[in-house]
Amino acid sequence: MSFHKVFTIYVMTEKNALDSLQVFVFDGAPVRGEIAHIRDSWQAILARKDYPPAVKKLLGDLVAAGVLLCGTLKFNGSMIIQAQGNGAIRLLVLECNEHLVIRATAKMNEDIDLSHLPENAGLSDLINPDGKGRLVITLDPADRQPGQNPYQGIVALSDDGKPVQSIAEAITIYMRDSEQLETRLWLASDEESCGGLLLQKLPNMGGQLKMDDEVAAEGWSRLQMLSDTVTNEELLKLEPKVLMKRLYLEESSHHGVRSFDQRPIQFGCRCSRIKVADMLKMLGEDEINSILEEKSNVETNCDFCGQIYIFDAVDCKQIFASPTIIDAIKQAPNSKH
Repeated sequence: MSFHKVFTIYVMTEKNALDSLQVFVFDGAPVRGEIAHIRDSWQAILARKDYPPAVKKLLGDLVAAGVLLCGTLKFNGSMIIQAQGNGAIRLLVLECNEHLVIRATAKMNEDIDLSHLPENAGLSDLINPDGKGRLVITLDPADRQPGQNPYQGIVALSDDGKPVQSIAEAITIYMRDSEQLETRLWLASDEESCGGLLLQKLPNMGGQLKMDDEVAAEGWSRLQMLSDTVTNEELLKLEPKVLMKRLYLEESSHHGVRSFDQRPIQFGCRCSRIKVADMLKMLGEDEINSILEEKSNVETNCDFCGQIYIFDAVDCKQIFASPTIIDAIKQAPNSKH
């Protein structure tokens, strides 16, 4: 059995100095940009499961896209991106919070032989072969009140009846349809690292910063052309500030590019024994007892970090007998991971 939920305790990797997000804005156009480079955190995600190469590529693109998208948000809480479908991959999940702490996982279709997946298989092949796949983005504020639902946006993994071919295209469609913001992404991933570039056209509002609409449109077009020159190798190998200067050197000379302090990116999982116990209680006492009849204990593991949690018959009895889950864990004679 496998259970996971939004948890409360971070388990950080020790070394993430090379993982960073660079945010910048252009003075010559109402456009913001971001560059993410993720190595150590990506390695921490890959260390948990042995995915086929094509799955790693798609998950790496989702991780980079998720960090870039989270960097555009100004709120305290978590953003969860899910790509769902009926292919070899049933579910891709990326979670990122306001501190750019990330975790990600892929759930495979056990009915499909994964040993012969082509390495160049894409989003439509792996997740959306029947055209019914969807992208779900959930924003869960840290201060959400009891009974208040998180914000959730859903888009089909198709555009005008044509299947979406990449994570970058899926995010672009989501931002266009759900947020009405023109956004472009360039993503890359391999066995060592993943990274990406995001451009987002900002509203050309009034005040001193308002530009002529024609000038603003020309700037957006110009910056996209400059960004189209980026290579996968540059996204995977170059430090974000170096890549920013390389891509927009001409723009900086003529119009100006302002960058902000780089933000660190970290792998972290927030699973806990208390939260897993809460999920067992949600399953119901009859279901848990049926598991105990077959086995001496209930063993679960976190899909994100691989942490194993074991509950024996006494632990399970305490879960359903105690007034709260916290009381059940405190009173358990042998709490174990």
